[in-house]
Amino acid sequence: MQADNDKAVRIVIITGKGQSFSSGADVNWMRSMINFDHDTNYHDALQLATLLHTLYSLSKPTIARINGSAFGGALGLIACCDIAISVEHAKFAFTEVLLGLVPAVISPYIIAAIGQRQTKRLFLSAERFDTNDSCKLGLLHRSVAPEELDNTIETEIKKLLKTGPVAQGECKQLIHRLSTVPDDISQYTAELIARLRISDEGQEGINAFLDKRKPDWIQ
Repeated sequence: MQADNDKAVRIVIITGKGQSFSSGADVNWMRSMINFDHDTNYHDALQLATLLHTLYSLSKPTIARINGSAFGGALGLIACCDIAISVEHAKFAFTEVLLGLVPAVISPYIIAAIGQRQTKRLFLSAERFDTNDSCKLGLLHRSVAPEELDNTIETEIKKLLKTGPVAQGECKQLIHRLSTVPDDISQYTAELIARLRISDEGQEGINAFLDKRKPDWIQ
């Protein structure tokens, strides 16, 4: 990421546009993706995996400014950021299993953020959870009223700008050295989601979603 090599950049902030941080995968993209072969799916997933690892490994402090609800892969962006602050009405869910898929690419960062047991429950059930739950889990640091979001982010920025940028980078590298996220995880997770997207269950789940019907595993 270019920002990592730019000394003028001290902090990177990730946010959404409109009412949601991210509402999930684009329907038009899903319609085109249904016919992707394994290799195309792999390279598509690897792009997201590389993005997440780049964000996670960035030497600069990163803030997720969560302006609304987030589903699926967007939760990986939140987990990769050092600080996550959300509006209090936001909802979250890992919805992939509803389509016969798994949150493969984001999984290392979610596990690092909230732990294995909580990840299992939320991945397997696809249940929605709110900002109170997210703060307890460790996915968020704070949730505030919408009118307080920008001031809260500004307060975090002022704190970060008081500390040494080199020391910040060394702190992040130290923590990552002690982390459970391996450097070569992107290839494995991209391969997993590529395989599942072209599987019978994955194809049925995606088609059912696009056709607005129940998948065949629901009786």
